[in-house]
Amino acid sequence: MNHTTASAAEFAPLVEVVAAVILRPDGQFLLTRRPGGKIYSGYWEFPGGKVEPGESLFHALERELWEELGIHVVHATPWITRIFTYTHATVRLHFFRVMQWEGQPAPREKQGLFWQSPQQVDVSPVLPANGPILQALALPPVYAITRAAEIGVEAALKQIEQALQNGLRLLQIREKHMPPDQLRDFTEKVLKLAHTCQAKVLINGDAELARETGADGVHFTSAQLLALSSRPDPDYGLCGASCHNAEELYAAEQLGLDFVVLGPVQTTLSHPGLTPLGWRRFATLIRDYPLPVYALGGLNTADLSIAQEMGAHGIAMMRGVETV
Repeated sequence: MNHTTASAAEFAPLVEVVAAVILRPDGQFLLTRRPGGKIYSGYWEFPGGKVEPGESLFHALERELWEELGIHVVHATPWITRIFTYTHATVRLHFFRVMQWEGQPAPREKQGLFWQSPQQVDVSPVLPANGPILQALALPPVYAITRAAEIGVEAALKQIEQALQNGLRLLQIREKHMPPDQLRDFTEKVLKLAHTCQAKVLINGDAELARETGADGVHFTSAQLLALSSRPDPDYGLCGASCHNAEELYAAEQLGLDFVVLGPVQTTLSHPGLTPLGWRRFATLIRDYPLPVYALGGLNTADLSIAQEMGAHGIAMMRGVETV
């Protein structure tokens, strides 16, 4: 949980709130400015508001967006849930991604409206609770994982280059059996390809290699995750982790990592001994979870929409890179 100074708000009942990340096809999202006379007047936020007693979250979302913006929700999916303590209240913010709506957003409460890009937020100040949400929005929906040891280095590099040209923007180098010198060489070649396309690369399990090669972050194994006592230095960049159960999800949450990968959702060739979670268990595990979650395990790009319906940020995949 994020805290401001201690106050009676920390001991008051949680105020349930829905917030809408209204997304255009180009990735831009809508922020609204709180009108005069309200707490935090002038601050920018995602549209939404309090859930009324007995009201479902989705109904509250529909009602708030109609009252604030004059739009009807056509398609929205659950996303991230975060608890935040302000000086006046402790709120549980249920973020939904709104992909389709009817009508043109209009400031029905005389609030400001501004479309923003995840890569550059121009308005200020933004409500404190929304900082992690803005960071999460910058994460791409597809997280690819290398398998050079399986298909060969040259074939892997060609596959990665093609995927990058097709729009891939987040990649994990996971080559557990590659000799150190070969791994460093492979990493440097992947980084050159990726950075040419403004894509980010994380190194699996080796924070020092990530730092030394100028990678964009590190992806921790579940065993490494449980052994960590604090989040690594910011110099390591993005920090993700592999999770398979509630205990590991909790550990990643406490460390304040940038995202997690949860699986396997379905049976995979790389982990044949693990019982798949299935979509229902996956959705249950990440309900009200505060970090972006990538679904992993026997998935390809055709599974992205169902993963997001279940509350995932996106999908991670090893054998589906060629479908990007």
